[in-house]
Amino acid sequence: MTIISFMTANYVARHIGYNLTEGWMQGQNATLAHFAPTETFAARFEEYVRDIMALGFSALDLWLPILTPDSDPAKIDAARAILKQHNIAVTSLAGSAGSTAAELDAACRLATALGTDVIGGGASFLESDRASAIAILKANRVRLGLENHPEKTPNDLRARIGDGHEGWLGAAVDTGWFGTQGYDAARALEELADVLFYVHLKDVRAVGAHDTCQFGAGVVPIQACVQTLQRIGYMSAISVEHEPEDRDPSDEARASLQLLQGWLQA
Repeated sequence: MTIISFMTANYVARHIGYNLTEGWMQGQNATLAHFAPTETFAARFEEYVRDIMALGFSALDLWLPILTPDSDPAKIDAARAILKQHNIAVTSLAGSAGSTAAELDAACRLATALGTDVIGGGASFLESDRASAIAILKANRVRLGLENHPEKTPNDLRARIGDGHEGWLGAAVDTGWFGTQGYDAARALEELADVLFYVHLKDVRAVGAHDTCQFGAGVVPIQACVQTLQRIGYMSAISVEHEPEDRDPSDEARASLQLLQGWLQA
């Protein structure tokens, strides 16, 4: 059975009252500040877990601003205990995995501690020292899926992945960003099947912008994406991603989950 997870970056605007007026970094910085104090981390993290479970999810993608790789070990221990208590799995870490060898290694160790072997996003250290980055991934047995943002086509993303990675680099396809770029996301999944590590399933309202929405309300062929994943034998988790700047995504994420469950069962 395919695991469906909730992308915790969906709550990027939560800590500024769903009024994201200054861009993504405004929400990221607010999230970092919210989860920074060790003394309040457990309660705040458990609130997220409970809210996600109430929507019907049993797995989540941990956005790195919530629990940074250099966090107090007490916070990591608290997160592990809460996840175990509620029987909710971490299917990936999401975000930037670091600009130095030490930062990438710490991200890999955090992934292992939380029970996943996938980081979906990027690591600028890969661009500065590719060989060392791949060696760190291999030593930790963690795979890095590069997410498409500016890339307009699967070939552009494949060029970033390159060769000689021994299977430790691959794609974490964000269907919404392919929608923004005007590329058929279902076709992109098929074209990247041999390097596909992870899927951020996302819809957007229009080509040329990145206004995310409930599945089926935008221009991304979400159901066709799911059918493609089934046809190519994709076995990893599917992350439900929807990061509105002006409203709580919870109800729309619940509806998207229900649609996805129905498509997977069809």
